[in-house]
Amino acid sequence: MTELATMDFHPQPQAGRPKPWAFPAPQRGTLDNGLTVLRCHRPGQQVVAVEVILAAPLEAEPAGLDGIATIMARAFSEGTDKHSAEDFAAELERCGATLDAHADHPGVRLSLEVPVSRLAKALGLLADALRAPAFADSEVERLVRNRLDEIPHETANPARRAAKELSKELFPASARMSRPRQGTEETVQKIDSAAVRAFYDKHVRPATATAVVVGDLTGVDLDELLGDTLGSWTGSSAEPRPVPPVSADDTGRVIIVDRPGAVQTQLLIGRVGADRHDRVWPAQVLGTYCLGGTLTSRLDRVLREEKGYTYGVRAFGQVLRAAPDGTGVAMLAISGSVDTPNTGPALDDLWKVLRTLAAEGLTDTERDVAVQNLVGVAPLKFETAAAVASTLADQVEQYLPDDYQATLYQQLASTGTVEATAAAVSAFPMDRLVTVLVGDAAQIEEPVKALGIGEVSVVAAE
Repeated sequence: MTELATMDFHPQPQAGRPKPWAFPAPQRGTLDNGLTVLRCHRPGQQVVAVEVILAAPLEAEPAGLDGIATIMARAFSEGTDKHSAEDFAAELERCGATLDAHADHPGVRLSLEVPVSRLAKALGLLADALRAPAFADSEVERLVRNRLDEIPHETANPARRAAKELSKELFPASARMSRPRQGTEETVQKIDSAAVRAFYDKHVRPATATAVVVGDLTGVDLDELLGDTLGSWTGSSAEPRPVPPVSADDTGRVIIVDRPGAVQTQLLIGRVGADRHDRVWPAQVLGTYCLGGTLTSRLDRVLREEKGYTYGVRAFGQVLRAAPDGTGVAMLAISGSVDTPNTGPALDDLWKVLRTLAAEGLTDTERDVAVQNLVGVAPLKFETAAAVASTLADQVEQYLPDDYQATLYQQLASTGTVEATAAAVSAFPMDRLVTVLVGDAAQIEEPVKALGIGEVSVVAAE
C-alpha cells in the first residue's frame, strides 16, 4: 500500500493588537524670507511630498482674464532662468521627481514628490521655478492653445457641464465662483506671457506662501536644505488679501441643459453651506455619508439596488473657499446619472429619500457603519506622505488649525445619530435645492415639471 504524503502547514497568522492612531501633527516654522514651513517626519516614507501654497486665488485674476492663474500654475514647470523647459523636465526626471500644479479658488498649489535621497536637487528645482520662472512667450502660447483645446472636451462632458451650470446658477455673475475655474475660450485666448508675468509679480511671494514637507526626514538637515533652496526665493512683504463675502441663490428650481438624443441624464443637485469652521461640519460629514457616501447609502440602496436607475449616486460636501473669520463657502451636492426614460421617476424617488430622512431619521446602524468607514480606515487613507501633505495643505488654505484633521476624527467618532440626522436634513432641504439636469429636454422636461420640485427652465447645450 502506498503511504500518503503529509504536509506541514505554517501556523495561521493572527491579528496583532491594534495600535492607537492619530493624524500626524506637523511642526511649524518660518524661513528668513517669510515663507511659512510645516514639516512632518513620517518614518519609512522614503518618497517625500512637498506642497507649496501660493496666495493667488481665482478672485485675484484680472477682469477678462479668467484662467490666468491656471496658465501661470502650468508655466512654473516650463523653464526658469537656469533651465529651458526641456532641460527643466529632464532635471526633474533625473531626480525621479514629479511636479504638478493647479489653480483653484483658494490659490495656486505646487505638488512635488521625490525620493528622499534626491530631495536637495528637487527642492532646488522647485525653488528655481518659484524664484525665477521663465514664462517664455512660446511656452505660454503653447499652454494657452492646450487650454483652448481642452474646453470643447469639458463642454461635451455631462458631469463637467452640469458643474458649470450649477455654479452659474448659484452665484451672481459678478462673483468669480460663478464662472469656470480654468477660464472660458473668450478669456483664455487673451492671455499672454506679459499678463502671466504681471499676475506672478503681483501675487506670488514667499511672505504669503506656505510649504508643507512630509516624509522620512531621518538624517536630513531640513533647515539647512530649505535655507539653501526655498530660502533663496525673495520677494516683498504683503498683507494677505481680504476675502470678500459670497452670496448665493439656492431657491429651489430645475435647469435642464438640453442634449437632444442623450440616453442618460446627468444629475447635479446642490446648494451652498457653511465650511469646515462651522461646528456642524462633523455631523454634516457623517449624515451626508449615510445619505450618499458609499454603495450602501440610502440613495444607492433605492436608486441603484431597488430601482436600477443608475450605477451610483453620491452626496458630498466640498469646501469652495474659506475665510479667516469662518465665513467660507462649501458646496453641498448630490450627483449621478440615470437612464433618460427614468429621469422623472428617479428624481421622484430621490425626493422621497429626502422626505423619509426628514420624517424618520437615520438608524444607529447607519451611523455606526459610517463612523467605521470614515474613522476606521483613516490610517490606510494616510499611508502615503502625499496624502498627509495634501491634507495639511488643505488646512492651510482653509485657515484651519494644524490639529484640525486629528480633532475631526475624534468629533466624528463622538457624533450621535440624532445629530447626524439633523445635519443631513439641514444640508439638503427639499425646497432649497438647485437641480441641474444635462439630458434630452424633449423627453425629460414634462415628467420633471410634474414632480413640482421647482420652476423648470431649459437652456441649450453649448
